[in-house]
This record gives sequence, C-alpha cells and structure tokens, in this order.
Amino acid sequence: MGLYRRGKLFWFSIMQKGKRIQVATGTDNRKLAERIYGKALNELQEGQWFEKQKAKSVTFKEMVGKYIQKYSRIRDEHTLKRLLPVFGHFVLADITTEMVSDYRDTRLKSVKPATIYQELSLMRRMFNVARREWKWLRDNPVADLSFSVGNKNARERWLSVEEEVLLLSKATNPVWLKPLTTLALHTGMRRGEILNLTWKDVDFIRRVVRVMQSKNGEKRTIPLSQTALTSLKAFGKVIDISGKVFPISERSLRAAFDKTIVKAGIEDFHFHDLRHTFATRLVQNGVDLYKVKELLGHKTIVMTMRYAHHYPESLRSSVETLDNCYNFATVKVQGV
Repeated sequence: MGLYRRGKLFWFSIMQKGKRIQVATGTDNRKLAERIYGKALNELQEGQWFEKQKAKSVTFKEMVGKYIQKYSRIRDEHTLKRLLPVFGHFVLADITTEMVSDYRDTRLKSVKPATIYQELSLMRRMFNVARREWKWLRDNPVADLSFSVGNKNARERWLSVEEEVLLLSKATNPVWLKPLTTLALHTGMRRGEILNLTWKDVDFIRRVVRVMQSKNGEKRTIPLSQTALTSLKAFGKVIDISGKVFPISERSLRAAFDKTIVKAGIEDFHFHDLRHTFATRLVQNGVDLYKVKELLGHKTIVMTMRYAHHYPESLRSSVETLDNCYNFATVKVQGV
C-alpha cells in the first residue's frame, strides 16, 4: 500500500482478500491526499473502510431489489411504492436519520400514523439486513428514529352477534363472500392471508389451516371451528385451477364486502374489523391472551393487549382468589 501520483491526481492502493485495489483520492494536492490516505488507513484498521465504500456505491433501489428477492412479505411491494420515489436514487451512505425524519414528518400531514409505521418498519428491516448480513454499512439511519404510533389508529369496532347474523344473511352474492367472511370471523386471518390461502393449506383431517406467509413473515397453524370447517367443505366442491381457496382480487373482495355492509345497514365497519371481532369474542369468553396472540400471529403480546380491556369481568376470578387465602371463620369473627 502507498500513495502515488497517477496523471493529475494522487492515488493509493490497498489489499482486499489478496487482491490489490487502486483508489483515487480525487485531489492533486499532496497534503490533502496524505490526509485522505491516512484516514483510509485508520478505517481499514478498524474494519470500516470497505463497508463505507460499499455504502457509497450501492443505491437504496439496489438494496430493495436484493432484499425483496429473499425477504419479501405481504404488502412490502405496495409500501415500497412510497419509499422508492423518495430514496431510490440515493446511495446508502447519503441516507441520514434527519432525511428519514423529514420524510416521516411530511407523510404525517397526509396519512395516518400506522401507515408511517409500516413504511419505516420496512425501511428499518432492509437496512438491518444490509448492515448485519451483507456488511454494506455500519449504521442504520432508521434505528434511532422514533415512529411509534401507540393506539392512535386502534379501532374499537367489532360485530355484535345480531350484526353478524345480519351480515351473513346478506352475504349471498358473490357465492364466495359468505364462506370467506365466515372464515375471517372464525380464524382472525388477515385479508391478504385469506386471499393467498390454497387448498393445500387446508387440512380437513386435522381441522386446521396453515398460513404460509403472514404479515410478520412467520408461518402459523390455526385450528378450524366446526362452523368454519363446514363452510369450507361446502364451498370446496368447486376447486379453481389456480389452487386458491378464494381466487379473487383484493379489489373484488373490497367492492363486494362494502356493498354487503351497506345492504345490511351496518355502519362504520371495515373488513379488518372481522379480525377484531374474532379476537374480542375470544377475550370476552375468557380465552388467555397468550393463546389469542398465537392465533392472531402477533409477534409480541403488546399488540394483543389492546383487547384486554374488552372484558374486565374476565379478571374477576383472579381477584376472588384472594378470598381463598383466608380462613373463612377467622374473617367472620373479625366482622369482615
């Protein structure tokens, strides 16, 4: 390794995996070139130089392309439609926490906090993979950025039993709408999970469905209630060539569901609220929150805790345990 002049500029050379790499300092000033060379040597000794060079040459768009090939999740491509126009042409080294912060603040003026959470979560995941697995950079510009949305977007809407009966009675057209809605109510599956479900994922013998690609990228198995099982068996008499249980688009589902909601006269209700209905019914009937978490496919119990307050009476048995801690005769003597 050493500093030398090549043409009008100073260059230096370094060794990487037995190969010599020549690097231009970008200046014809020897003192400045020596400082650049000295800094490169320090970074080389600390194991930072090659990472920094990679971060200066790889664009955000290139990172996205590699990430999607291996780690793509449901809705990632939709989310990237917002991120790529803003960050796509920047090299990784030029994307700073301040830049991402400005993006967050600008987006908050037009979209809900949960949308920002989804976008920045994906961005953070991609940078983490690039940093930890590919060694393209040392720091994640999204890691220290706060984008918690708390419960600002949390909906507290679920169907009453009467509303559910009314909804299912009106869900007759198209023919797939009633079994699809029933499956959502009895499994808590997300819309994307239902639309990606294939008949190979349905096990009628074990009475379960398998979600092969969830929102958080993990697989899970969901037991089927007798109602859901009967509904699927009846609907499965005609199998589409694609192998999907419901070979329809998200747009078709949204249009049919919204039309049925209007027909049933049910106000302020979205398809995702079927998932809330599933979870709320379980909690209201005393099902342990950990089991609800597993059925919903939540990564942490924090997401599931939002349902804990839906049925405070379910906590009464815990408090009544205190009565068993005392001798009843003693408590009576004390006038309690």
